[in-house]
Amino acid sequence: MSQILKGMRVVEGSAFVAVPLAGMTLAQMGAEVIRFDRIGGGLDSTRWPLAPNGQSLFWDGLNKGKKSIAVDMQSPRGRELITRIVTAPGEDAGLFITNLAVPGWLDHASLSQHRADMVMVTLTGDRHGHPQVDYTVNPSLGIAHMTGPEGHPDPVAHALPAWDVAAGQMVVSALLAAERNRLRRGEGQDVTLSLKDVAAATIGHLGLIAEAALSGQARGKSGNALYGAYGHDFVCGDGERIMVIGLTTRQWQGLVKMTGTGAAMARLADCTGRDLSDEGARYALRHDITGILKPWFALRPSKVAGMACDKAGVTWSQFRTVPQALAQDPDLSEENPMFRMMDHPGVGRYPVPGTPVNFSGYSRTEPVLAPALGADTEEILSAVAGISDTEIADLFDAGIVQSSGRPGVLSAA
Repeated sequence: MSQILKGMRVVEGSAFVAVPLAGMTLAQMGAEVIRFDRIGGGLDSTRWPLAPNGQSLFWDGLNKGKKSIAVDMQSPRGRELITRIVTAPGEDAGLFITNLAVPGWLDHASLSQHRADMVMVTLTGDRHGHPQVDYTVNPSLGIAHMTGPEGHPDPVAHALPAWDVAAGQMVVSALLAAERNRLRRGEGQDVTLSLKDVAAATIGHLGLIAEAALSGQARGKSGNALYGAYGHDFVCGDGERIMVIGLTTRQWQGLVKMTGTGAAMARLADCTGRDLSDEGARYALRHDITGILKPWFALRPSKVAGMACDKAGVTWSQFRTVPQALAQDPDLSEENPMFRMMDHPGVGRYPVPGTPVNFSGYSRTEPVLAPALGADTEEILSAVAGISDTEIADLFDAGIVQSSGRPGVLSAA
């Protein structure tokens, strides 16, 4: 965490990846982020992956540094409480991010009746308000048909929710832009964006839409090859697989020199009439190039090949599982100042990342664990909603709010 956003209060009503990621990003930059959930936990309170005791590691990962309140949002009183928290006064408050907007209650028009300069950022599935997730957006925009082994006949889904990640960061930038506008002009903002539009805009920026419009052809699968330049995976003499990149002129020349294949590459260029200094030509001839390079890697253990790549200025990496990466890569350990080994009650000890962003004027602070569901209910009701201790006790007695142990496991008030 850093403290560059200290003093800002953001309320989050969310589930799944994008908006929780946005809230966590803001919290790790020092904002006070209050997440509200229904009693018993929201849609993602028990989402996989799970710890051996059944606790959601997904929840723990995406809610670090936030405060949590659990409220019966089906009741009129519960909805009133949420409205008071979202629209609480203060020039650094009145900021709300959500992918669970409710017309007539948790929408900008309704909230603005309580605070005229309300800033609300709403993420939807598509621009029509229909639900979407990465696993539906990718197929609909053609990404799955260009993913997977070359020649594989079926579309392949991607393990990384890339559009959720991109959309989460766009929620952050949209909120900060709207907040800056409010500071300068005193205006609230009703900001909307959709997951599918984020994906569609991105593939447009990357030239994929123009490529399809002008060629009329679907881009084929490239397997582990780097599209449009040279990069490929190789099996080394010890059976380990590494990825090697010859994207830039320097990388390509280093790769050829390292492997002693200059003469063979020159013959390939002569017989094909292609200039291998052009990255597009290297992609077109990738199978021939890989055939020339394979014997060099097959004769050397991955460690030796990697050291040679480093010396030659060739970009490379080793293929690992996540457990292997955790055991072997110091960037996933406390050698990286972003990480801290932390004890997680009832779960165990594992490394926790803070923000990857460094600000010159603010020192890096320790990562903060995710809260238990409802852990901050009393504090939020008192400090933010302005409710008296007697009223708070009545709310607990009536089951309108609760504090909790871990997500989905509620204790008595």
